Amino acid sequence: METIAFSLTPDHTHPRLWRMALILAVITIAYNTLEGIVSVWFGIHDETLALFGFGVDSFVEVISGIGILHLVRRMNTHHTTTQRDAFERTALRTTGGAFYFLTAGLVVSAIISLVQAHKPETTLWGVVISLVSIGTMALLIRAKLTVGRALNSDAIIADANCTKACLYLSLVLLIASVGYELTGWGGIDAVGTLGIAWFAFKEGKESFDKAQGKECCDSCAH
Repeated sequence: METIAFSLTPDHTHPRLWRMALILAVITIAYNTLEGIVSVWFGIHDETLALFGFGVDSFVEVISGIGILHLVRRMNTHHTTTQRDAFERTALRTTGGAFYFLTAGLVVSAIISLVQAHKPETTLWGVVISLVSIGTMALLIRAKLTVGRALNSDAIIADANCTKACLYLSLVLLIASVGYELTGWGGIDAVGTLGIAWFAFKEGKESFDKAQGKECCDSCAH
């Protein structure tokens, strides 16, 4: 989850770097949107709850990404980052509520899946999508860290470090998907879904903490 620390002094003498920061924010939104569509579609088609939950999580990340894009634009345009504006606080509350709603839905669905001993048709697409996501998130983290350090921007660096949450989610999906393909035990899909729910809950809490003005959470430590 993109938790932002606001104790920073942005350098506005590098327009090329600020353009790159904006481009990375847009890429993050576009990728999460595409990932969400593909994951939800295959999650429904293959009846794999973990992949479906992963896709819905990606859509919630889009809301968070829009808040980050707004923040970067404001940093570059108005030369001020000491306070979150109303748009950013609203985006954080919306993101937090969506994550909590997702958490509840995934937990209930996972329990039902375990009780009914549901088995996905296949989790092959979960393997493919998670591998693509891991590679993409790794590249985004590296690029954001490079730009953030060049601009001496704590906010962009924190965003890069917290993009790791998406990478961890992808690892959970990968383990659950590979586990099912190897064992055929449907419970692995449900357990993977609970893992995604745990991350969703954590991200929801961080969103509300940020909306209340709290600093970077533990998951975003360097």
